[in-house]
Amino acid sequence: MGGPELENLIAQFARLPGLGPRSARRIVLKLLTERDTRLLPLADALRQASAAVRSCSICGNLDTQDPCTICADHSRENRICVVEGVADLWALERAHVYRGGYHVLGGTLSAIAGRGPEDLAIAPLLARVEREHPEEIILALPATVDGAATAHVLTDRLKPFSLPVSRLAQGVPMGGTLEVLDEGTLATALRARSPA
Repeated sequence: MGGPELENLIAQFARLPGLGPRSARRIVLKLLTERDTRLLPLADALRQASAAVRSCSICGNLDTQDPCTICADHSRENRICVVEGVADLWALERAHVYRGGYHVLGGTLSAIAGRGPEDLAIAPLLARVEREHPEEIILALPATVDGAATAHVLTDRLKPFSLPVSRLAQGVPMGGTLEVLDEGTLATALRARSPA
């Protein structure tokens, strides 16, 4: 249909989250038919990002500087929000509701995937807590079985530091109706209710 280079390009796009073969074909076709305005600028941006972006040695965020701009900002609160991945960190930053530091675990515990505590950035988190003496640790982990197991292990490992450890509230999302929510979400929302 167009040679191995074209098929390889389509296959690379199809591997991206949220894209399948049909979406990848449409993207590749758009890029190739608008080579000068879309393909070449994209290739340059990818090359520049590949050369410049690196993982922060303190929190694990992706940035063009190390430490990242968040860790380098000394006006932020002395709290650490523990997240599963960089996407979660970026989502919290976009919300503009948290002004502390972060720590990217690089995943959650998973017996199925064979991911244990040694596969996550738990040891660097404990070293940071010992070094930075934060006021609080906030566990912003997914509301899944793996997220809960990870939160349990982290809470246990953080006990010797005698500092507050909290979890994000879970329950009914803004604009959500009760009839479409699963039983686990409803139960959590009911248990975590607050005064009206």
